Amino acid sequence: MSRMPSMFIPHGGGPSFFMTGERKQLFQQTEDFLRTVQHLLPATPKAILIITAHWEAPVASFTGHPSPELIYDYYGFPPETYTLTYPAPGQPHLAERAANLLHEAGLAASVHPTYGWDHGVFIPLKVMYPEANVPVVAMSLQEGLDPKLHSRMGRALAPLRDEGVLILGSGMSYHNLRYFANYAAESFEFHDWLDEALAGNWDERCSRLAQWQTAPGGRESHPREEHLLPLMVASGAGSDAPGRAVWRGNIGPTCAGAWVFE
Repeated sequence: MSRMPSMFIPHGGGPSFFMTGERKQLFQQTEDFLRTVQHLLPATPKAILIITAHWEAPVASFTGHPSPELIYDYYGFPPETYTLTYPAPGQPHLAERAANLLHEAGLAASVHPTYGWDHGVFIPLKVMYPEANVPVVAMSLQEGLDPKLHSRMGRALAPLRDEGVLILGSGMSYHNLRYFANYAAESFEFHDWLDEALAGNWDERCSRLAQWQTAPGGRESHPREEHLLPLMVASGAGSDAPGRAVWRGNIGPTCAGAWVFE
């Protein structure tokens, strides 16, 4: 069984990958990258544990339904984007396993028996694995959005990688919707800082990421940090090997990126 890396990816903007015109063009580079992700892996994952920026719960929570419904949690898009499907199977036993790993590390966790998959889950996966043939469990963020806590969660979940599970953080390295369509110099400054911060060992990454608000362009890139926290989990699930940038591109005039952790 191939050991999977953990990874942080940009999940785009709503259902834009499945639209036409200017909105799709804005996210075309992101879509093109997501289509290559499976080629960055040593094998097809046995399952995917995806941490979504669009679900916050009192404690870290995992989707435990064998066939989760989709949550169309975006607004003002064309009618056809509310009929998208993604029939990948859930994997309740993986949800239980993940929750138990957090419990063993002294961290709170729960399995939600009915919660569905929001667009931070099914939209990028529909691009990455359009056949919907890899089982999926979604994981929430924990309210309070403590970066060190989410790094610790990643460390607790790391054994799943040896079981063929891809741990996938789904967020955005820049998420200031007010300035997305404008040139945002802070997105490039913050991306440069992330490249440096993620190049350290586990302790160094955890410590640097906990200080993201003081980074150049940090708070300007994330007025609220929920889209950055999946990166903490992905980094936390990595080893002492440096994180590695696997994509840097533009969403319109702003900068976005993806990293992998061995």
